[in-house]
Order: sequence, then C-alpha cells, then structure tokens
Amino acid sequence: MKYRFPVFYSHLFAGHNTGVGHPENAGRLTAVVDYLETCQTLASDSNLKNDAHADSHAYDWAEKISWIEPSNRDVLEAVYLVHDAAYVRALKALASQGGGYLDSDTVLSAQSYDLALLAVAAWLDGIDWVWQHKTAGFVLARPPGHHAERDRGMGFCLLSNAAIAAHYARATLNINRVAILDWDVHHGNGTQALVSANPNIAYCSFHQSPAYPGTGQQRETGEHHNVLNLPLPPGADIRNYQSLWAEQAQPFFANFGADLMIVSAGYDANQADPLAGLSLQPEDYGWFTEVCMQFNVPILFGLEGGYDYDSLARSVAATIRCAVSHRLS
Repeated sequence: MKYRFPVFYSHLFAGHNTGVGHPENAGRLTAVVDYLETCQTLASDSNLKNDAHADSHAYDWAEKISWIEPSNRDVLEAVYLVHDAAYVRALKALASQGGGYLDSDTVLSAQSYDLALLAVAAWLDGIDWVWQHKTAGFVLARPPGHHAERDRGMGFCLLSNAAIAAHYARATLNINRVAILDWDVHHGNGTQALVSANPNIAYCSFHQSPAYPGTGQQRETGEHHNVLNLPLPPGADIRNYQSLWAEQAQPFFANFGADLMIVSAGYDANQADPLAGLSLQPEDYGWFTEVCMQFNVPILFGLEGGYDYDSLARSVAATIRCAVSHRLS
C-alpha cells in the first residue's frame, strides 16, 4: 500500500469564534492549511521538476499528505474518562446560550461545544489510524486542550485532547503504555493533572518558566515518577532543548518503554511568537520530530499553541516533512 501521512482537519473548526483580536483564532489553521497546500502544489509542479537549478525533491514529502475529515463519532464516553460530566454539561449549556467566557482568556461561541467534541473526534481518529497503521499522523484541530483540567477550561482550552486520547488508547485499544511529550511553550497543567495518577501514562513537558500557567516545576514528578518537567528560561534556544533531551527526556522515555507516543505540538516556543519568550526556529521542530521518531512507535502529533502565522505554518511543515522522511528512509 502506498504510504500516506494523515492530517486530520476540518474547515468547520473555523466556527469556534473567539472574537476579534483573540490570538487563538481560525487564522491559525488557515495559515497552516494554505502553506501545506502550497507545498503540495509545488511538489506536483512539472516546471520545478524539470528545472535543473531547483531541488526537484524538496517538496516530495508534501505529496504524501492525506487530508482526512474527522468522523462524527460519539466521543462523550472518552471525554468522561478525564472530565467531570457536570463540567461538560456546563460547556454545552453556555454554548447553547450563544457562548461566553470561562475566564478572561477562554471563550466559547455558539458552535464551540460541538467543535470541541469534533476536535476530540479528530484526536481519537488519529489514535486509531496511527495504531492501526503503525505510523505517524497529525491532528490539525482547535480548540486546543492541554490547559483544560477535569472540571474547568482555561488558557484557550476547553477539553483536554491529549489526555483524553491517552486514556482512550488504553481503555479502548488496550494499548499498555502511552507517553506524552508536550513541547508547547506553556506547561500543560491540564494534561499533567489528568494523567499523573496513571503509572502506564508518562508525561514530559518542555516549557518556558516563569510563564503561564505557573505550573510545571521540576519537583512535580507524578504519583509514580511518571512526570518529567523541563522548564527553560526566557531566551533558551535549540541548544538548551538538545541538552535537556539528551540528559533527561530521552532516558525518561527510553526507561518508560511506551507502545504509543502522543505529542502536544505547540509551536509558540518560536522566537517570532508574540505570546512567549523562547528562541526556537521553525526548522528546530524537524529535529524534535526526528528524535521522537527514533523510538519507532506510532506517534500522533496534535496542534496546541502557536500564534505567529508564518512560523506556525513552517513549523508544522517541518514536523510533517521530518516524520515523512523518517518513515521513508
């Protein structure tokens, strides 16, 4: 069978309307889709392929992308693995009233509840796909999720997509050990809280500190030493990440021995991002992807943050390009 790289995406995600000026908006996904589709067009450009001065294989990776619409599956059973039913009902009620604010940063519109469930469906579809095909995939969905806790949303997040996906993988697919890597610039307080009691789920976060939400200190190690927090000071760049990976993260994951990896792929550690102060470049996410792929387990990457359109789009492309190249090498 011809290899395809799945990207789980729907134009419906634009309907999660956060209002004018909100950094977590539909333009984020539009920028990524436009960039990836441009790469796909260049990959099939016969003039480029015939240009002796051009790298005719530079966009071959983009030809492997397969756009997949999320299913309309019922996800509430999976959602209730991590979220209180009363909280989920409150989200639905607020959306049915036209929307409103959970806090000063986190807003719902009339469609946000349904689209939060659609985002969960995309993540679960992604888990099913990568596990069945023993490959990698990417979920391009919103709203994001890693700040959402059991009974409240915060930090632009409504439902904890990565935590839901991890518990679903174990409960429904009987996957024994699931590792979560969170490379978003902000600590995933929600994900950590929702998985730290399970010895068969490991969580590792690279994040800026001090920064929102103020959690993720090194002393937070989980109930079974299954949590590794790696805070970075403002201005840290790829060299700092590489040192922490070699010294702590790689051994942590190797010792855990995951059967499946989930990556909370936020791209707001880019130097160009307006909401943080780290100094990664889009191509650095290619390195990050490569070291994850070296574990040779199915991997699902899922979008979290990233608020500078250009660096976000190029970073997602770097992730997909590296994942495809590793699969084909």
